[in-house]
Amino acid sequence: MSNTEHTGGAGRPATDAPAGKTAGKTAGERPSSQGTSAEQSLGAAGEQLSTAPAQESESAGLPALGFTGWVRWFWRQLTSMRVALILLFLLSLAAIPGSLIPQNGVDEMKVNAFKESHKTLTPIYEKLQLFDVYTSVWFSAIYILLFVSLIGCIVPRTAQFVGQLRSRPPGAPKRLTRLPAYTTWRTEVDPEGVREAAAKVLRKRRFRVHASGDAVAAEKGYLREAGNLAFHIALIVMLLAFAAGQLFRSEGGKLIVEGDGFANTLSQYDDFRSGSLFALDDLGHFSFELKEFTGTYEPTGPQRGTPRTFEAAVTYSEKGGPDKDAVIRVNEPLHVDGAKVYLIEHGYAPVVTVRDGKGEIVSRGPVPLLPLDANVTSQGVLKVKDGYKDKNGKRDQLGIPMFFVPTFAGEGQGQMFSVFPALVDPRLSVSAYRGDLRADSGVPQNVYQLDTSKMKPFKDARGDILKKQLKPGETFTLPDGAGSITFEREVKEWASFQISQQPGNGWALAGAVAAILGLMASLFIQRRRVWVRAVAGPDGVTVVEMAGLGRSESSKLPEELAELADLVHFVSPSVPADADADTASDASGTADPVGTAGPDDTADADGAHRADPAPAGGSAHAGRAVNRDAGGHDPVDDGAEPAEEAVPAEGASQ
Repeated sequence: MSNTEHTGGAGRPATDAPAGKTAGKTAGERPSSQGTSAEQSLGAAGEQLSTAPAQESESAGLPALGFTGWVRWFWRQLTSMRVALILLFLLSLAAIPGSLIPQNGVDEMKVNAFKESHKTLTPIYEKLQLFDVYTSVWFSAIYILLFVSLIGCIVPRTAQFVGQLRSRPPGAPKRLTRLPAYTTWRTEVDPEGVREAAAKVLRKRRFRVHASGDAVAAEKGYLREAGNLAFHIALIVMLLAFAAGQLFRSEGGKLIVEGDGFANTLSQYDDFRSGSLFALDDLGHFSFELKEFTGTYEPTGPQRGTPRTFEAAVTYSEKGGPDKDAVIRVNEPLHVDGAKVYLIEHGYAPVVTVRDGKGEIVSRGPVPLLPLDANVTSQGVLKVKDGYKDKNGKRDQLGIPMFFVPTFAGEGQGQMFSVFPALVDPRLSVSAYRGDLRADSGVPQNVYQLDTSKMKPFKDARGDILKKQLKPGETFTLPDGAGSITFEREVKEWASFQISQQPGNGWALAGAVAAILGLMASLFIQRRRVWVRAVAGPDGVTVVEMAGLGRSESSKLPEELAELADLVHFVSPSVPADADADTASDASGTADPVGTAGPDDTADADGAHRADPAPAGGSAHAGRAVNRDAGGHDPVDDGAEPAEEAVPAEGASQ
């Protein structure tokens, strides 16, 4: 028979039984309306078990916290896990208005349109700073409190973790049988040899090993706490990166027609936004030219007209260096001098020539028009401010509304609409107004809209506004010798670019990756300890005990202990069955130190059940350790060094 033994369940000491019986009896009793005598006899314990209202004492006798006490209490609350989760939840809720309500730093036109449409809500939103959510006082307060909470959690935990790394694994408890995973056997190898073999096996499994007395203590899983700290530090890095991105960012848009260029100066932008700490000197020094825009579309099938290719071929120069060629695609920006140039939108710019009453050319060039639908039906305005004269030589101004379709499909129907986004059969519908464009009134104007309050339209013989559809190469002659409008045979394309500088993007990405890795480590890595004790029994045979304890319950701990026991058992095998039997018979009635059981499971003095021994002839492994519930008691309360002394409580982590 082999002497390999296993602990099956964690029993309570015999002294625990009466206490448990009394507690169960008291918990089962219910107080009467006059109050039970049992509660009076139990004193304070009975009052804790009772559900009756507690009687108010005449004087609580609690000392006042004072200023320092309240500050300490507030700090402990702020750095607790509960408050940190509440702040994270509040931060996510606070970001919702910024997604639903137009923001001043994002789109001024939408904010103005919202204010005009909602006269009642606008004053309320302005007082609540809902048009500037991310720079508001209440959003900043949540942001800063979360930042302080994370720092207050990380600093003490880091010091504690460094102390754990510098300390040694704690010594083995006196009774390893009370640990959740346990196994034991007897061997003829001397105790020192067993301990050396166990230390070598544990080191190969990347355990930190320390020999203490008659046992070897090992610990593993420090990356769990390291991952937890990395997660919190990564959150701080992300918060700092987002703050830097908001404070030092710049973002602007520019519409460029094929053949035109852009220099990165403030005057070149169509619209520009920046953070409060951004300086104009921080703008990157570069320029680029749009050589050609290419857009392709699905020609047939149910997805006809769906975009397939959007590419902008550009030539750029950085800090006065040589010209370089590049292609900007959707989600593939151009990286130049710390800025990113994104391709946002595209459209058409028909080339139009305007002549005055004397036939002189007063305007000639592409006119960018804004798309209205997926088939790039577009509209816009050409404003002729200077140089125009009527047939009498009198200076005047022209406003020419335009409506363009790349693929005309309204022949004979009196309508202008497009059926395909590519240039297949372009048409341009124009009308004209004369008078004051109000360009010098001091009121900002949209370049794609025409203010007709001080202008008069050209009319036909029936008194209707004069309009005409033009094919490429056709001319629209204005009445009364007012000039002409020619739709040239060339239609150029334009592209809209967004130029942005956000210095914190790289740090934010690194923080996000580190937070994910740290969270995975804290969730999937288990902190655990293993002890191997080898002592010589009264009969001279070495008794080997192995036990494991995890920081959290896991079914893998017994399996890992069984693998380790197999490796240790390989170099310190069990005593042969016949030799063990002879030794036991020569002991003159001396009890087996490890409490070897008979064929059936029996309970030892500690109430721990031992499994049947291995089959006769010895075992090549120590057997499988069985996971047990600790039963609510401390499995290492009687050890020389507490097993869980160096491990912080789970509730302390955030």
